[in-house]
Amino acid sequence: MGSVYLTRTRGKQPVALKMIRREYAEEPEFRRRFAQEIHAAQHVRGYHLVPVLDHDADGPQPWLATAYVPGIALDEALDAFGPLPVQTVLRLVAGVARGLEAVHAAGVVHRDLKPGNVMLAADGPWVIDFGIARAADSTRLTRSGGVVGTPQFMSPEQGTGGHITPASDVFSLGLIAAVAATGLHPYGPGGALTIATQIANTAERPPDLSAYPDVLRPVLERTLAADPAARPTPGELRSWCERLTDGDPAGRLPEPWATAVADRERELGRWSAETPADGYVPTRLDAGPPPRVGGPGPTFPSAAPTPTSPQPAAPPTPLRPPGGKRTAAVIAAAAALTAAAGTAWILTGQDGSGAAAGSKPALSSPPTPGSGATADGGAQDEPASASYKLLFKDRPLQIGPPAMGSVISVDLDTPQVSPRGRIGDPSAEITYLVNVMTLRSPVAKSPGSSPEACRQAVASAPLPTAIPSTELTKDGTVNEGDRLCTVTSGGRLAMLRITGVTPSGVAFQPPAFTGEVTLWTIPAGSRP
Repeated sequence: MGSVYLTRTRGKQPVALKMIRREYAEEPEFRRRFAQEIHAAQHVRGYHLVPVLDHDADGPQPWLATAYVPGIALDEALDAFGPLPVQTVLRLVAGVARGLEAVHAAGVVHRDLKPGNVMLAADGPWVIDFGIARAADSTRLTRSGGVVGTPQFMSPEQGTGGHITPASDVFSLGLIAAVAATGLHPYGPGGALTIATQIANTAERPPDLSAYPDVLRPVLERTLAADPAARPTPGELRSWCERLTDGDPAGRLPEPWATAVADRERELGRWSAETPADGYVPTRLDAGPPPRVGGPGPTFPSAAPTPTSPQPAAPPTPLRPPGGKRTAAVIAAAAALTAAAGTAWILTGQDGSGAAAGSKPALSSPPTPGSGATADGGAQDEPASASYKLLFKDRPLQIGPPAMGSVISVDLDTPQVSPRGRIGDPSAEITYLVNVMTLRSPVAKSPGSSPEACRQAVASAPLPTAIPSTELTKDGTVNEGDRLCTVTSGGRLAMLRITGVTPSGVAFQPPAFTGEVTLWTIPAGSRP
């Protein structure tokens, strides 16, 4: 649905700010449904439901803000530590079911219940993003064949286009329980759409549950029933799971999950302490209309507002400033919290400072082609191309890992890394946050070291514009030896050769990268 940032209100409340994806932002019907569903979600109150504080469906870029829970998304915890003990899973199911009782009582169906929308915190599980997925039902994206929700955790009726009831969320919760307890999906290890197809056909081919713990198997059999009417209600499911445990839906997370949650809480405390108490740096300035990137993002006042007094926890302090446009007053240099693969979109474009997107510090004069020397005085290993002029070769660069509350920006023209950069920096080709690396210009892996091979790779095989940290840490999207090529914002051709990838050693924190940058001018006839 979008990208989420950790930020603060003027009243110093930490909040999660979600910017909606551009394809949704351009759909008027989505905006209408988004406003309707979020308005309903604002009235939902219950056990461990992360409340919606404010939203704007009418502005240039839709957004919503919720309270921030210093915990770990269940999918992150499973990736880092493996399955949870079965008693912890039963407590988790009881807690989530208790939250669903309040959601359903308000006439809302979650529709996208998945491990990424369940937060593990010190005081039990929390449910986030309820009431949002339904807003996408009327978009052109969906009508043209798109899928609303996450295929691996959909109910059969979602997969077949049937009537969606609260029982759909119960089915999804059963799938979450199965995966959390064993790491095994009841419908097999295939791809998302393969699993979704098997779920849709569950009436004919029910899943084999023999590999699951005896105490959990009856729960799975009921929650994963093909007939929605045969599934337990959230209240029945909660009571059932509480009887199988000690009756405490919170309990205590075992190690190392408890330590990871405590680390998140400490990170939040450090971030809050380091952030100025009486001002903020805007991610955008009100210096003329912002550039359009499928719908510009919210604008932030150029002058720091006077912080409001802290507000009581209930009701939450609204983010809307008194009077004027509906603007989220936030502290900048926000850290990305969650960005699902293929869905992240980071704000880009001019920052309103008046600097042109292509403006850069002047570079030293390039060496004469064929002279055998680089701009920085080093030896030239390969003959320079007759058309591409070498500006410098193999200049060292070190990136990350980013800390909570910081944005690392990488300017390949200079080359320079700023450990306290900003989102939307027009001079940066790469921005690196806690949970996602964003490639602000097309970046591709080159099979060769020549500028021609580098330029061809950029034109034909760019990487995704946003790479979640899970792909950087586990899937090896960026590896030692890779040559990453891009056309810089200064109109030059850059190649970043990765010379080292260093894991952080901290759960959920992405790795650091070392590399060497080579830069060429691009012949006028081949400029993009």
